Amino acid sequence: MSQIALVTGAAQGLGLAIVERLLAADHRVALTDVSEARARSAAQALDPSGERVLPLVLDVTRKADFETALATVLARFGALHVVVNNAAMTRTTPLMQISPDEFDQVMSLNTRSIFLGCQVLGAHLAAQGYGRIVNLASLAGQNGGTATGAHYAASKGAIVTLTKIFAKELAGRGVTVNAIAPGPIDSPAVQAAVPAERLPGLLANIPVGRLGEAGFLGDLIVQLARPEAYFTTGATWDVNGGLFMR
Repeated sequence: MSQIALVTGAAQGLGLAIVERLLAADHRVALTDVSEARARSAAQALDPSGERVLPLVLDVTRKADFETALATVLARFGALHVVVNNAAMTRTTPLMQISPDEFDQVMSLNTRSIFLGCQVLGAHLAAQGYGRIVNLASLAGQNGGTATGAHYAASKGAIVTLTKIFAKELAGRGVTVNAIAPGPIDSPAVQAAVPAERLPGLLANIPVGRLGEAGFLGDLIVQLARPEAYFTTGATWDVNGGLFMR
């Protein structure tokens, strides 16, 4: 089934890899980012024809932006089936040095983006009786974090809870809501958070001995987005190389 997907924070890094996998699975994609220039550049690189990728500006802290993005997607593609809430802010400030303003900034962006994406876009999916939402959580939200800041870890833990809340709310109307909790992935975000000299130590602590692959996360999202995935909701899928087992 060819579906229409919207991905937040999709112009670079993990978000871009997710868009690539969705396109490979025959989806059409609204590629959103807070930067119009980044969104347009990424869309042009992936789809020079402009037929399958729609670049959109989306500030994930603004409800009005989600409402505008939804209207634009419906006007362009005629439907929306899949939502991937990927946008996030990563900070590595030591715990006792985090200012109240920085704490609020990270918590607000990372949790508000999930809340608004599930609320605004989830309401539309529920009204049409079908939809798939995937939220990007993190291993940090499960084990308290290793290389990331406490505010980042706390926000990702909240995403796991919000995923369950929205899954319960929307399950009876054909919409599934799941989360993926990646460990360290070979991505720009991890490279920025972990200096090169610390990488061998990080790898030594990962049971499989290597970083995860962003493309695999995209493939997992494709599976969770399938119509046949109706029996999976409210779950957090661990992709962490054995760092957290349950």
